[in-house]
Amino acid sequence: MDLNKPPPPPSDRVNRTTERLALYQNQLGHGQPPATTTAPPPTTHPPLRLRTMARDPITCHALNTLTGTPAANLPVTLSLLSNSATSSNSYKPILTYYATTDADGRVKRWTSASSTGSTSVPEFLAALPADDSKTSWSVRFETGPWYAAQGLESFWPEVEVKFVVKGRGMEGEGGWRHYHVPVLLGPWSYSTYRGS
Repeated sequence: MDLNKPPPPPSDRVNRTTERLALYQNQLGHGQPPATTTAPPPTTHPPLRLRTMARDPITCHALNTLTGTPAANLPVTLSLLSNSATSSNSYKPILTYYATTDADGRVKRWTSASSTGSTSVPEFLAALPADDSKTSWSVRFETGPWYAAQGLESFWPEVEVKFVVKGRGMEGEGGWRHYHVPVLLGPWSYSTYRGS
């Protein structure tokens, strides 16, 4: 760009801007093919279980109320306790997943505890028989060792939250809403709620 060259007259800039605007408008809608042309085939989606999601259908978030910061590097376990097919209310988990909170104190993805490559959380939920299927889950935060590693005593060796999930886990399908379990953690107290 030559700094010594005078800028183009305002009318030239207006003309170029008008031309560009017309080009954009043409590309955004006015330049579509006539209605008599053959429409492209409808878009097909891959099977439900094969779609990639930015996050798992069940996530959590931990905040350290002692310091007012995210609870980073906190080990967390997600367990399926029962599903509508088994109707079991046993305390023995059917499926177990592990994660560690990130720098923001969040878990967005779970890793199966099975060495045989068990199904992921989205795959499990997608395979449920109906949109209104109910499953019971538990998310456990390993608070005792986490606080001990910081040289702090904790009244809670772990904090476990049990909850029921309704649906197959795909946003916008069957009235599904994402399940987010935030926990406010302190060495002597904790609270939780259903997040979004």
